Amino acid sequence: MGPGKYRLNPYGYMIDVTDAVSIPVGYVGVLTSLSGTQPDAGGFARAGEKGVRADILQPGLYYVNPREFKVDVLEVGVNQVSLLGAGGEVITKRQIVTQSKATDELQRNTLLEQQMQRRVYLEKSENLAAMDQRAAPAAAAKGKAVRPSAAAPTGRPDDTLTTFALTQLVEFPSRDGFDISLDMTVEFELLPEALAEIFRNYGDLPAVVDKIILPQILSVSRLKGSAYGAKDFVVGEGREKFQKDLTETLAGTLKEKRIVVHNALIRHVGVPMQILDPIQQASIAVEQDLTNRELQNTARKLAELNTEQALIEQRRAQVAQETEKLKAEIKADQEKQVALTLAEAARRVAEIEQQTAGVRAERTLKLGQAEAEVVKLVEGEKAKGQVMKVQSFGDAQAYSLAEFAAGLSDDLRINIIHAGDGTLWTDLENARLGDLGGAGVLSGRPAAAGRSAPPAPKQRE
Repeated sequence: MGPGKYRLNPYGYMIDVTDAVSIPVGYVGVLTSLSGTQPDAGGFARAGEKGVRADILQPGLYYVNPREFKVDVLEVGVNQVSLLGAGGEVITKRQIVTQSKATDELQRNTLLEQQMQRRVYLEKSENLAAMDQRAAPAAAAKGKAVRPSAAAPTGRPDDTLTTFALTQLVEFPSRDGFDISLDMTVEFELLPEALAEIFRNYGDLPAVVDKIILPQILSVSRLKGSAYGAKDFVVGEGREKFQKDLTETLAGTLKEKRIVVHNALIRHVGVPMQILDPIQQASIAVEQDLTNRELQNTARKLAELNTEQALIEQRRAQVAQETEKLKAEIKADQEKQVALTLAEAARRVAEIEQQTAGVRAERTLKLGQAEAEVVKLVEGEKAKGQVMKVQSFGDAQAYSLAEFAAGLSDDLRINIIHAGDGTLWTDLENARLGDLGGAGVLSGRPAAAGRSAPPAPKQRE
């Protein structure tokens, strides 16, 4: 029954309240039915059968009857097995903390329960309790194989980290008969789709490491390592080749068990001193020779560098001179181009002014010719008019008299003064001004016109 309220008779039913199973992220649950009939040999349990089921529980919260089903939580993703003698261990992953304290507590309880089950398995495997105290130091010193052990969890959050010690060291004879010991770390991965089959065939992670991974590591390491000489484990190229060969062979072997191997890393190689010391001395001599060669190369390169620097300075000065020369040439060329441009502009201006002067002269000439032609035409017509006028009067004297008469003022008064024996001009002094009528003229034009009267002919009485 899940969370909720139930009306049950306590005399008819007994209710046990247990925690739900909370599978953290990075883990899956393998479901084992605790009751039912036996399944087919080598097959998964179906409904109503007892045994491991093929269904995998993904991360989440599950309400499972603990008397009907058992849920084992196994890690997915990359795990590590380190064979470091007394300091070896298997490390998987810690619990990923969520935002819910209740969920974190349920997940922690699930992982701690799984840790306790793993410790029970480790303590039951082949006199582990005695080996933890006596055989582990000897194994670390002599390189003997010792089964895994685990520290008891304390209930703290960090104790959900799946880790158990491996007092194990890989030891084998080399091709030339020397004892070689290896420290290594193997990265492997249990895929979610293969976990049910792996758990059914081998059990939990410690059992997988103990029954499958460790024996294969030891077997493949000894098989491949015996094909290499002791020198190969000291020199970098041989060691790298052995590591690559070991990884490929181990990956191919465990792939048949549905376990993925990513890397097999050689951390430390123990080689006897009687072979290690000459190799080291030879390597030191080789490295010293390489160092001396490099020092010679460095000195030569330094001399070449100094020469190149001198050439660079020389080239820099040459470039600076060439630059100044180019600048002067460019400046002179620019000034020349400017002068040519100005001269060309002046020439063009002179040509334009010359053309303008010609146009102006032609204009003045044409205007003068036009004005002369106008004067000629106008004055000619006027002259023709005068000729026609003269011709209309018959002769020039008649025309002159007509013109003279036309020029007389309308206010002209004519006074006839009778003179004596003298002339008109001499008798005029005796005449009174009133007799003249104020005209001041005798010729018919007013005095204001500024013309002098022509002398009148002497009149007779």
